[in-house]
Amino acid sequence: MNLTTDPWIPVVWDDGASGAVSLADAFACGHDIRDLSVRPHERIAVMRLLICITHAALDGPADADDWKSCRPRIGPSALEYLKRWRDAFELFGTGQRFLQVSPLQKEKDDDEGNSLSKLDVMLATGNNPTLFDNAGGADRAFSPMQLALNLLTFQCFSPGGRIGVALWAGKETLGKGSSNHAPCIAGSMLHAVLRGRTLLETLHLNLLSKAQVAQLFGQNQWGQPVWEDPPRHSTDTAAVANGTSTYLGRLVPLSRTIHLQDDPPTMILANGLKFLEWREPTATVVVRTNKGQPQRVSMRASLERAPWRELHSLTVKTISQHTNGGPLALQNLAGDAPFDLWVGGLVADQAKLLDTAESVFHVPAAMLTDAGQRTYEEGVGLAQDIEFRVRRAVSVYQKELGNNLDRAEMREQRRRVQAKAVFQFWTDVERYVNHLLAVAEDPALVGLDKSWYKTDWGQAVYRAALTAFEQACPHATARQIRAYVLGRRTLFAAPGQQQVEEEAQPWPTSTPTRRNGRRSY
Repeated sequence: MNLTTDPWIPVVWDDGASGAVSLADAFACGHDIRDLSVRPHERIAVMRLLICITHAALDGPADADDWKSCRPRIGPSALEYLKRWRDAFELFGTGQRFLQVSPLQKEKDDDEGNSLSKLDVMLATGNNPTLFDNAGGADRAFSPMQLALNLLTFQCFSPGGRIGVALWAGKETLGKGSSNHAPCIAGSMLHAVLRGRTLLETLHLNLLSKAQVAQLFGQNQWGQPVWEDPPRHSTDTAAVANGTSTYLGRLVPLSRTIHLQDDPPTMILANGLKFLEWREPTATVVVRTNKGQPQRVSMRASLERAPWRELHSLTVKTISQHTNGGPLALQNLAGDAPFDLWVGGLVADQAKLLDTAESVFHVPAAMLTDAGQRTYEEGVGLAQDIEFRVRRAVSVYQKELGNNLDRAEMREQRRRVQAKAVFQFWTDVERYVNHLLAVAEDPALVGLDKSWYKTDWGQAVYRAALTAFEQACPHATARQIRAYVLGRRTLFAAPGQQQVEEEAQPWPTSTPTRRNGRRSY
């Protein structure tokens, strides 16, 4: 199978039909493809490959002016490039293979090899949990199309941990049986990609120029794709440096040494190149406190904290290597028009994979300004303050019933009791993020006195708090009613919130739209 001519990338066409395309088709028909049809971590991996090919084909763009004019050249240049490098994209065969190394041998002759199912990090294989899959003991068959997508994604998102040792060009692979996270999963990184109306427009929006790369990563950090300069062994200094320390070299990483075997269908798997800390182009850099000290880190994907609560950080334009900000491609936006932002990632707890997460936002241009970001952050802060009040109200209710959750020994029970109300609260609030975006677009809606309770967003937050409290605190008996009243008084204790309770204004009626089966704000 050759990835340039054989279909393997799942897509959605402009008419809504689904299908699969080859790399050549992705560029030749990119204006007719609406979007990729893949899981969150697969999207990031495929996008990095397509972007890398585009950069290599254009040998740029050189600067901002070249970026503005290069879009018509993407398709023809990429097709010519893929024709020239066709042999580097073979999945099998005796020559060069895509994202595989040769010669690679098992360390021990009696080693049976690794199951191909390990390439899909969502399947239960070896130490992978059965959270996503309950057929861990069954024999699995994978089509070449699946193997191609799995191989690419695995090289980007393979979690660190114990791993086998193999002989690469007669030398032991690095790590002595242990491995670090692949670049895209380090720190459970949250990725963000600008999304256009077509695949070709999406690719163009997310290209960086050579001038941007020099500014953000340093001079001579452009590099070349790993298939153009494949390392011959782990001590091939120049090729390893290109693959681990340059922009193009890292886009499609060789984080594991792999060789697929036909008979039986297994693979040799061992540690690959060592990747040092790097400012990934789709990551968002923020400041977090670690042991009392501020530290710049990549924003994490989380199962508890939805990405919309961090949108004010995701939309900050990165200026230099030493500043915070969202995906580097935000620099391509003029700031005078709304845009779509896809956000997602693979959540891990060290080497244990937990789940995937993704969201799509329709973002007003005002979110690229300090005023819009600050207003949005304040609106999120309002919801976080009300979450605390929900927790306290539930505790007051329980205490009045004789169940004092504030005692140290009741910590776990308090967490369980409050979690139900908090989950309900954030689930309801998320439905009205469009109201918060409207305030960010027009901060005058909240006024100089920050009267959030007068806005649709504030009303939605307060109503969600009351609903969550009522569902967590039954009030059928006289004793429950008394506890309910005391808890509700705690909930609406802040200025302005009593007015919300008394006026009992109707719930906001607008709801977020959905695009391609995903919620969009």
